Amino acid sequence: MAVQQGARRKQDPTPSKSRSGDSSAASLQSRIENCNWATIDSELDDFGVGHLGPLLTPAECQTLVDIYEHDDIFRTTVNMARHGFGRGEYKYFAHPLPDLITTVRTHVYPHAARTANRWALLLGNDITFPARHADMLARCHAAGQTRPTPLLLRYDAGDYNCLHQDVYGAHVFPLQLVVLLSDPADFSGGEFVITEQRPRMQSRVEVVPLKQGEAALFAVNERPRRGTKGYHRVKLRHGVSRLRTGRRHTAGIIFHDAT
Repeated sequence: MAVQQGARRKQDPTPSKSRSGDSSAASLQSRIENCNWATIDSELDDFGVGHLGPLLTPAECQTLVDIYEHDDIFRTTVNMARHGFGRGEYKYFAHPLPDLITTVRTHVYPHAARTANRWALLLGNDITFPARHADMLARCHAAGQTRPTPLLLRYDAGDYNCLHQDVYGAHVFPLQLVVLLSDPADFSGGEFVITEQRPRMQSRVEVVPLKQGEAALFAVNERPRRGTKGYHRVKLRHGVSRLRTGRRHTAGIIFHDAT
């Protein structure tokens, strides 16, 4: 897929670091560990998406929103309309990733890996996933998947994101995370949605309401669904409905790297 390369400027790299005064990596890690993972796992099994609740503080959200204007922190800028992906814009981070993104990616991953391995067993997949994110990245890099995939997305009035899957190479981690960075009072529309294509049945749509700083973990491509004859695969896609007013920023945390 052709993309527009983001211009690189020499700027103060400070925005790439966590700089909210009331939080730290340890505090964020504690918030992640204190999520109700049993409920999240159950929601993932039933609906393909689990709500983590509040993950980032308003100050941390604003830190990431401010980063969006610093092009030197990103490796690629994508204009969605140019490629038929919808309308709006998103940017993939370059290395080194911001501290906030690295902390979330590193500490959410082990919980996601638990679900990913349970799903692999139910679906009879040969591939399982390591418990540590560093080992997952090592697997990607050994296969030539070395480009970072976490991204920031920005939507203005009239923008939307078509239903899609974020699959970037042979090694795909089956879950990813979305975090709403904007206050819902500042925009209307722009609902995060997931569709599930069930065999010989009509597709099911799940709307995922989020408040500022809240996160949801969801299936990238497929998940197991229990039927009358055991478990079978159902395909999922996700997107964002048309933003009617305001501006909306989100962070996307993908756990595998890209080719």
